[in-house]
Amino acid sequence: MEILKIVLLVLLAITSLLLTLLILLHKGRGGGMSDMFGGGMTSSLGSSGVAEKNLNRFTVALAVSWGLVIVALGLIQRFAGEA
Repeated sequence: MEILKIVLLVLLAITSLLLTLLILLHKGRGGGMSDMFGGGMTSSLGSSGVAEKNLNRFTVALAVSWGLVIVALGLIQRFAGEA
């Protein structure tokens, strides 16, 4: 059980870093905090529609896996104390 916990913690660290990276890669929509820091300028150098859709899919899939890892770690923590 301890090896599973270590594997899940490593997976959590990796997915957290990748999720942060993928979120930062998204194109700004404007009207938020990015406008305050000069991110409100529109540019045609952004990603295409297909690339943005794929980035959205990867981000959602990674976010779901990140959430599942958190739930699994919580369940291990909960039931490890009762054994």
